[in-house]
Amino acid sequence: MTSSRRSTVAKPARAPEATVEPQESSEVSSGSSAERSLRLLSLLAAEGRALTLADLAAQLALPKGTAHRICTQLLSAGFLARDVDERSFVVGPALRRLAFDTLNHGVVRGLRHDVLAELVREVGETCNFTTLDGTQVLYLDRVEAQWPLRLTLDVGSHVPMHCTASGKLLLAHMAPKDRDAVIAGLTLTRMTRNSIVDPARLRAECKAIVERDHACDNEEFIAGLVAVAVPVRNAAGVVRAA
Repeated sequence: MTSSRRSTVAKPARAPEATVEPQESSEVSSGSSAERSLRLLSLLAAEGRALTLADLAAQLALPKGTAHRICTQLLSAGFLARDVDERSFVVGPALRRLAFDTLNHGVVRGLRHDVLAELVREVGETCNFTTLDGTQVLYLDRVEAQWPLRLTLDVGSHVPMHCTASGKLLLAHMAPKDRDAVIAGLTLTRMTRNSIVDPARLRAECKAIVERDHACDNEEFIAGLVAVAVPVRNAAGVVRAA
């Protein structure tokens, strides 16, 4: 009797399949970061006042570390700036420049310019559209009256805050804490004999401006030149320009 032996060949063990973790695409990641940055800038612009890191993190529902990283990046790019107390953030020069370019582009500028031109026809005097750029007044638009002698200030020009009608009006409509901080840091240069160079007097002038809702420059910037400024408010009633 013969017996046969069946030989078996062991199959090689199957290697476990590699598990590939889904990775967030660079587009999604950068989009999320960009969205957070834009939300932060939008919040600061809408508030119209300095905000601390804690304020920004709380209002945007962000971890403080994330908010700090975004602020650091925006600071280095010039879209944010430190407030005078060095603990809060305000909009930076790069963001102001972006806003300036936006306001002077296309339909928005055309409509605003038309309104100024109509006003010039009604009052017979040069009319300007201004806003703040840091602690100076920035000319966003201008329509000149047809007088043989006139002062020329091009769009993009800057003038002091403390001795101009627009500057005093925009200063007056700041939050009291921010206004006091700005006045404390201003160099109150005497441009003419009528210039306000005393901080206490400037604070009193701001209070009067808020009460009467307009500001006057009685030869405070340039001798022989007088001006009146009225507020331009957004839909929420916040003064954004003059």
